[in-house]
Amino acid sequence: MKIHALLACAAAIAVAGCATTGSGNDTASASSKGWKAPSGEDGEAPFPSTYKPYPGRPTALVAATVYDGRGGRIDNGTVLIRDGKVVATGDAALSTEGYDRIDGTGKFVTPGVIDIHSHLGDYPTPAVEAHEDGNEATGPMTPQVWAEHSVWPQDPGFTRALANGGVTALQILPGSANLMGGRSATLKNVPSRTVQGMKFPGAPYGFKMACGENPKRVYGGKGRMPSTRMGNFAVNRQTWLEAKEYDGKKRDLAKETLKGVLEGQILVHNHCYRADEMALVLDMADEMGYKVSAFHHAVEAYKIGDLLKEHDVCSAIWADWYGFKMESYDGILENAALLAKQGACVVIHSDDANGIQRLNQEAAKAQAAGHRIGVDIPDAEVVGWFTYNAAKAMGIEKMTGSLEPGKMADVVLWNGNPLSVYSRPEKVWIDGALMFDALDRKRRPVSDFELGQPGEGDVK
Repeated sequence: MKIHALLACAAAIAVAGCATTGSGNDTASASSKGWKAPSGEDGEAPFPSTYKPYPGRPTALVAATVYDGRGGRIDNGTVLIRDGKVVATGDAALSTEGYDRIDGTGKFVTPGVIDIHSHLGDYPTPAVEAHEDGNEATGPMTPQVWAEHSVWPQDPGFTRALANGGVTALQILPGSANLMGGRSATLKNVPSRTVQGMKFPGAPYGFKMACGENPKRVYGGKGRMPSTRMGNFAVNRQTWLEAKEYDGKKRDLAKETLKGVLEGQILVHNHCYRADEMALVLDMADEMGYKVSAFHHAVEAYKIGDLLKEHDVCSAIWADWYGFKMESYDGILENAALLAKQGACVVIHSDDANGIQRLNQEAAKAQAAGHRIGVDIPDAEVVGWFTYNAAKAMGIEKMTGSLEPGKMADVVLWNGNPLSVYSRPEKVWIDGALMFDALDRKRRPVSDFELGQPGEGDVK
């Protein structure tokens, strides 16, 4: 992993981490509290989503192996989608009258892939200095910034993630230079002229925090606080105390965000590697009255799986990235499997423009590492690591993440087992609209930015 000078979280070359674990251990939803955006003086939410689903057709995927995202598997299964929603998932007995039938013999169907940790659009391709908009590294506390205000919708990484990775939704996070980096943006992975046209309707905001080496290095290197881990916590705690006193009479963008976190309306996504620091963050959250939705990267999460389960905190992790700095030194390949064995929530994330194109393969690598030590995680549960569990930690699991009736028809048809390195998406639907088809050159998306570039064109 190549680290940008101010961003150990995001890969320098690119854009750039739960529900049940499949064992019947259901946990409370990250979106259990109602959410509404803070209003402006006119009473309206600023920068509202203008997303409208693309048109689709009633479609029946038949004779495929179906993984529903909740730990269920159906052989010779059928998935019906109509009017942008999943109508039903079942066996071959489901009637397909009135639907366009697609033969899935020898193929697999899953919910759309969801990446909980991306920097697409904020660190887009090409990776040049003019595109580096993911870290407001001018002070350790910047809760007032919103990642969506840096998102460039023409980033070619979005279409690569769709076509190669089956990614239908993703969370764009600020970088990890700061203790409090700002709000995240949850997007539908569709072409749009504006970021508002990609914003996932009804999704709560996330809030990026970071602990450990990054903030103390960035600001200690500038001769200011924090320069130590104890400085990190001191600055955090003082900021929370001040936020708790905010009465809202005079608008303060930073405190509006922090108040939203304290009221449970904005979900905390905390970059953190070491087990001891994660435990301290949980104590700080208890002290100040907020909840951590997910620890990201979390290479030592396996050491405290019981504590994470108790606090209903997901671990958004890589399969095998570790050792690139001291706080990531004690990572192990078996992290995900050991967390799942302890009943904790596992999410596989990317933090990388290339990794987002193969989250399914990364999950399979983590599964294989567990198998080698005798921890066998069923395929159907592993699929949840990059579908439903990510949706739950992002607070959108009531809308997407699984093939349950009434949910958004975010669906991938794979040309083989999605946990095989040889498989890739054949077709991808978002809200029931066919957005990618490997067999149809006219449904292979190209960013506006790519038009006229060498080797590119209207179709690929």
